[in-house]
Amino acid sequence: MSHGVRVERNRLRFAAGHFATFADELEPIHGHNYDVTVEVEGPLTEESWVIDFSQLKRLTREVCATLDHKFLLQMRSRALTIHDDGTHYTVQYGMEPPYRLPKRDVAALPIDNSTAERLAEYIAGRLAEALPPPPPGDGGPAGLTRLKVMVEEMPGQSAWFERALG
Repeated sequence: MSHGVRVERNRLRFAAGHFATFADELEPIHGHNYDVTVEVEGPLTEESWVIDFSQLKRLTREVCATLDHKFLLQMRSRALTIHDDGTHYTVQYGMEPPYRLPKRDVAALPIDNSTAERLAEYIAGRLAEALPPPPPGDGGPAGLTRLKVMVEEMPGQSAWFERALG
């Protein structure tokens, strides 16, 4: 038996530009107003809650803030050639003309494609690192057992990533 909590939308969002690669295509640069939903499961604390809603929202907002008003660059792309000259990223896809992006405007992410699925996985990883440590001898962070992150690109179009904690 487990309990869970969910936090979503409101201030759990970010606006960002990106392009994804699919098969032999590079999408044109475009943007989304992403909404984020986070669910965690675990046993109840002595106070009868899984985790403080305000703590989970704060941690999620902090991750979203690192992505807000940035270009989301997939640094592990198998389809892009990326060069970092210290102040700019030059990004090239095949024989297409390169893009030159100021580093201050880029969220350089350790993902292979800037899909909603990979963004959900990235956010879940950051949250798992930020959640409070487990009590000695317990399972995952703060006794939490499961984390699920959903990223919505637009109404009716979302993807999620789920992982065990501990």
